[in-house]
Amino acid sequence: MEKIERLVQNFLRYVAIPSQSKGGVAAVPSTEGQKVLAKTLEKELIDLGLEDVCVDEHSIVYGTLKGNTKAPTIGFVSHLDTVDVSLSEVVKPQIIEYRGGDVVLNKDKNIVIKVSEHPELNKYVGDKVIFTDGTSVLGADNKSAMANIMSALQILVEDPTIPHGDLKVAFVPDEEVGLKGSKLMNLDKFKVDFAYTIDSCALGEVVYETFNAGSATVTIQGVTAHPMSAKDVLVNPLLVAHDFIAMFDRMQTPEHTALKDGYWWFDSITADPLNCTLDINIRDHDKANYNHRKEVVFENIEKLKKIHPRAQINCTITDVYENIANNVSATDKPIAMIYEAFKDLGIEPHTYAMRGGTDGSALSAKGIVTPNYFTGAENFHSYCEFLPLKSFEKSLNVTLKLIELATK
Repeated sequence: MEKIERLVQNFLRYVAIPSQSKGGVAAVPSTEGQKVLAKTLEKELIDLGLEDVCVDEHSIVYGTLKGNTKAPTIGFVSHLDTVDVSLSEVVKPQIIEYRGGDVVLNKDKNIVIKVSEHPELNKYVGDKVIFTDGTSVLGADNKSAMANIMSALQILVEDPTIPHGDLKVAFVPDEEVGLKGSKLMNLDKFKVDFAYTIDSCALGEVVYETFNAGSATVTIQGVTAHPMSAKDVLVNPLLVAHDFIAMFDRMQTPEHTALKDGYWWFDSITADPLNCTLDINIRDHDKANYNHRKEVVFENIEKLKKIHPRAQINCTITDVYENIANNVSATDKPIAMIYEAFKDLGIEPHTYAMRGGTDGSALSAKGIVTPNYFTGAENFHSYCEFLPLKSFEKSLNVTLKLIELATK
C-alpha cells in the first residue's frame, strides 16, 4: 500500500470517532469518546503484534515494538482528544484537489474558506487537501499524528528488514485541557531515551520552545439588593470583575501579541447578582516574566479589594505546564536528529516558539527530552483546519527517518 493511502485510511478511521475533551471535568479522560478511541488503538496495536500493550485507568495507551538492532529507545506520543470549540463533534471530512481561490466547504450552509483571509492556501495549489464540511474542526490536531505513528508501525511490522531499535508509543487523553494525560503517564511503561510529539504545525515546523502556562481563577462575592434600595448597598460582582479586568494592559492580550510576547487572556466569566467567577490564562515564554505575570495578578487582586472592601474576593493560580526549553537544549541529540532528518529529506526547517504547549512540555519537565515536529496541518482549533496530503506524507517520512537515524 502506498504510504499516503495508508495515512489517509488511518486518519479517516480515527476522525470518525468523536473524542473532544471537556474542560472543567476532574476525571481523566474527560469524555467517553476518548475511551472508545483508546480501546480502538489498543486493539490495533495488539493486532500488529506489539508487546506490553495496555490501556490504563486514564485511557492512556501504551505499546512497545521490539527492536531488531541496537539503538536508543525512542518514544512517540500523540493525544487522543480534539479541541472543544463549540462546533459539532461529528467530523465530515472531504478530500479536495485544491485549484486555488476560495474553498466552498458547505454549499448548503454557505461556509467558505476565503483565500483573502487564509493566504496560506496558496501554498497548496495542485495538492489534494483534507478539509471539513465547515461544521467541525478536522481533528488533525492530533489524529494526523496518530495516523502517522500507526502508519510507521505498520510499515516496520510489514518489513522486518528495516532496522530499528525499541520503539515505545503512548496515546494520551486531555491534552487540550491542560496536558492532563501526559502528566499522568506511568514512565515505567514508557522507558525511553528520548521522545517526540507530532502535534499540529505546518510543513517543516520544529518546536522545542513553548509557553510557560498558568491558570488563574478569581471568585467574587458581592452584596445583593433590590434596585429600589440599592444605593450604597449593592455590590455588583460583574462590575467588580470589570474593574479588575481594566487593571491589565489591553495590549498584552492574545489579540495584540505575537511571537514570544506573553499575555493574560480573560477567557471565561460566569456570574449572577451575587457571585462571579473569572478564569484567566497566563502565558509567557520567559520563566521570570511568567512568574512576574502571576505576581501582577495577585497585586491587582489586592488593589481590587481596596476599591471594593465589602466584596469577598479570592484568587488561585495553578501552573499548567512548563516551557520545553526550560529543560532541553538545541544541542540535545533528539533535537539535532530532527534537523538531520529534514536535511536528508530536503525539508526546509522552520523553528519557532509555539504559542501554546504540547505533551512534550510535561514530559520534558520529567526529564524526557521531547521536542515536536509538524503534522502538516494548518488552522487547527478552527473549522478552517485542513491537512495537505503531501505535507502529511512528509511528516511520516520524518518519523521513519528519525527511527533510521537512531540506528546509525
